[in-house]
Amino acid sequence: MAPSRTSSTAPKAKPSRSPGPPSPSSSIILISASNQVLLLHRVKNSTSFASAHVFPGGNLSASQDGNVPEIDDPTRHQDGPSYRLAAIRECFEESGILLARESSHAARGLLGIADEEREAGRKAVHQDQVKFQDWLRDRGAIADTENLIPFTRWITPTNILRRFTTQMYLYFLPLPRSGCSSTTAIGAEATAHETDIPIPTADGGLEHTTARFLPASTWLSMAKTGKIILFPPQFFLLHLISTFLSPDNVSNTMDSEKIARQRDALMDFINTDDPPWGEKCISPTALLWKMDDGRAVLGLEKPGPELARSERRGDPDRVVLVEFSKEGPRNVEVRRKKDVFAEQRAHETKL
Repeated sequence: MAPSRTSSTAPKAKPSRSPGPPSPSSSIILISASNQVLLLHRVKNSTSFASAHVFPGGNLSASQDGNVPEIDDPTRHQDGPSYRLAAIRECFEESGILLARESSHAARGLLGIADEEREAGRKAVHQDQVKFQDWLRDRGAIADTENLIPFTRWITPTNILRRFTTQMYLYFLPLPRSGCSSTTAIGAEATAHETDIPIPTADGGLEHTTARFLPASTWLSMAKTGKIILFPPQFFLLHLISTFLSPDNVSNTMDSEKIARQRDALMDFINTDDPPWGEKCISPTALLWKMDDGRAVLGLEKPGPELARSERRGDPDRVVLVEFSKEGPRNVEVRRKKDVFAEQRAHETKL
């Protein structure tokens, strides 16, 4: 589909209001024992990402996560302790999965906790009745922030009223024991170095209606056929991950060695680009044309106005094509920028 030189269809802010500074937030791309990805279905009346499928995450909280960098603080747009703690806290609140370890046994697996105790703590933390770190400390545990892997930062462009500066992380749940299939890893009896991972559950409809692990490629297929809504950041990151964790021959009975090889390949990709994907900062920018089918072309190279004078940058090689509709983004596609530009030049030559 050739691009045409017309105005962008990216949503415009209402003239009576102006966008404010982006709020600090963080999200976790949680990878299961079989290399599937957790997504949550947002409620339809949500103030952000309504009805969309998203990674677990949310805003930083000064009362829960410690020091939240001020607007003019350079660390506001950098990975840091408050971003990491918020990501793990929000994952716990939204899905019930607790990424924490015994403080006296750092080498052991994730903390095991009874269902009733976990659900009571999840509710208490969400309602700010107890500090997450205090709740963990009472159980001799700490948040497993060390195993969070930075995987891009996204800053909402200024044509959107509600803006965020979101640190994305990868987190790999423990692999199954050697010789076990990935389907038995979640339900298997825990050992000293292996803990049951509870089935993710929604938060009772407060912010989400479902929580589910599926292969990245399956989530993408569902979005492409209109079964779910994925916003450009989620679609883009799932697109990158699917190359490594969702090949055509993925099954639920992969052995741990195959799962580990897929993870290693993804980590090689994350660490070898320039800059590494953990350092990329992306603020989607509508380019000066749209496709013949009406889709906007979003560039991913710029880091946003807050970092315009810094050396931070995003992905110069890819663009996202998207149709913005009343219900949310549709017909999302990731393509190489050079290919889209070549189509643009060919299209203009014919005019």
